[in-house]
Amino acid sequence: MKSYEQLTNDLAPKKFGLYGKLWIGFLSVIILGAVYAYYLQFTRGLEITGMRDYSLWGIYISNFVFFVAISLVGSLVTAILRLSGVTWATPLTRISEIIAVAAIIMGGLTIIIDMGRPDRIYNLFLHGRLQSPIVWDVIVVTTYLTISLLLLFYPLLPDFHILSKKFKANVKLSKIYAKLSLNWTGDASQTSIYKWSIRTLSVLIIPVAFGIHTVTAWLFAATYRPGWDSSNFGPYFIAGAFVAGAGGVIALMYILRRTHHLEEYITDFHFDKMGKLLVLLILVYIYFNVNEYLVPALKTTEKEVGHLKALFYGEEAWLFYTVILGGLVFPAIALLFKGMRKPLPIFIIAVIVVLGAWWKRYIIVIPTLLHPFLPVQGVPESWHHYSPTHLEWLITWGTLAGAMLIVTLLVRYVPIIPIHETAEERGIEEPKNETNDEK
Repeated sequence: MKSYEQLTNDLAPKKFGLYGKLWIGFLSVIILGAVYAYYLQFTRGLEITGMRDYSLWGIYISNFVFFVAISLVGSLVTAILRLSGVTWATPLTRISEIIAVAAIIMGGLTIIIDMGRPDRIYNLFLHGRLQSPIVWDVIVVTTYLTISLLLLFYPLLPDFHILSKKFKANVKLSKIYAKLSLNWTGDASQTSIYKWSIRTLSVLIIPVAFGIHTVTAWLFAATYRPGWDSSNFGPYFIAGAFVAGAGGVIALMYILRRTHHLEEYITDFHFDKMGKLLVLLILVYIYFNVNEYLVPALKTTEKEVGHLKALFYGEEAWLFYTVILGGLVFPAIALLFKGMRKPLPIFIIAVIVVLGAWWKRYIIVIPTLLHPFLPVQGVPESWHHYSPTHLEWLITWGTLAGAMLIVTLLVRYVPIIPIHETAEERGIEEPKNETNDEK
């Protein structure tokens, strides 16, 4: 059994090496490029995008739906695992929470980016109508972000206390960790409040997490457009969010395991368990996809047929089949084999799933807009199609890079795997007079 000092050394945040610094520099360059592109959009208007009267939503909105989706597995799954007392998932909880916080922050920012006049956002709070799903979405996103931040922060209190003692030689850093620990001592009274707070937040996050994905689905389903006019959209979005989130967690698990040498803590067992979970989630999502496309195909209304033709053998067919077969069917079949649930194969599959999840949101948003009820006539041919401009792509890449930068910075300064919880589970007690100092 490892000593407490060895455990702390293994799990404490590590300084970035050369590759880590290059990674931050790479992300920063993309973000700066996106900021410049957004400056052009802000000064010239949305005419610099590919959005027009018919394609009034573009990759910004599909990107927002993706961020909302991938944030689900973080707080929600962590909450369920905490409440159910599942201990094998302890090394994955903080990874999930970090993904959730980064994704929902950038999701909220993406909505502002999509606005033609973001300086008028205050009107939403002054004159917003509670009958509108858009107002509901703002409320639930804000609530979800708040609870997710708390659910990330509270379990860190004991770890911040541990780090404040570990890094005593670095006075400034030690003081920051000490302040963040909120005077944690670990006595019976604090521990009782600490556990009660985490349980309460875990209970609260579950309905809010379901709410944010359901309300986001209602933004589409509350319209009368073919492809969106469906009571299936709420559970359809939630099922897809579980798939995207699980894929994101698996991918980050592998990267952190390699870069931080956590093979002892994030084991093949964890990848095997997550692989089995991902298969189950994909099968559920495939079921909802069958419902989503089979029912309109059987109804065969004129507008539904036009929308489905574009997906099944029209201009969107290549993307549709790539996403369904490559992003769902192939991963589900591959992960049935134990060898494909090993770290490297499942990492590759998880990346494919996440990419498929992003493009799936594109398929949900764009084709429907290009098949309105009223005939598209008397407009330029380019208005019949939607193609994102290079500035749209740059801004979108910037939001994705922003989410990855948030994850990277959190990984640099907070323990990826909970030190306090891991020590408790392994029966390792903290020495009464810890003097382990490290720069």
